[in-house]
Amino acid sequence: MTAQKGSAFLLKISDAAQPPAYATVAGLRTTQMSINGDPVAITHKQSGGWRELLSGAGTRSVSVSAAGIFLGSTAEETIRTHALAGTLAEYELSFEDGARMRGRFLIQRLDYAGDYNGERSYTLALESSGPVTPIATVPE
Repeated sequence: MTAQKGSAFLLKISDAAQPPAYATVAGLRTTQMSINGDPVAITHKQSGGWRELLSGAGTRSVSVSAAGIFLGSTAEETIRTHALAGTLAEYELSFEDGARMRGRFLIQRLDYAGDYNGERSYTLALESSGPVTPIATVPE
């Protein structure tokens, strides 16, 4: 396995068409993804003092955070619309090696900032709703 460029880790939003097209969220400088799982403890008296967990149980989720420079793209406008309305949208995370993951996300937070003598920037946080699934890559 070879190293991958962080600049190739992209966040994309669906246009909600059938079939959907995904537009890259422009201006991002950083993108981060966390896969989370809440454990279900099944520890009992015969566990010998060690915690035991139930495989396949609990709640799984994916959190995405990103930050970048505001460019006024259509994707940024769509994100702001979803943030204000509190609506779910389909997103895709893509990686340099061709791997992709798709799922529905809610914008938990959207922040804008701008210094007097600097660029306008934004940060956003997304939380998954339902499964986030890997998409098979097509061999070349």
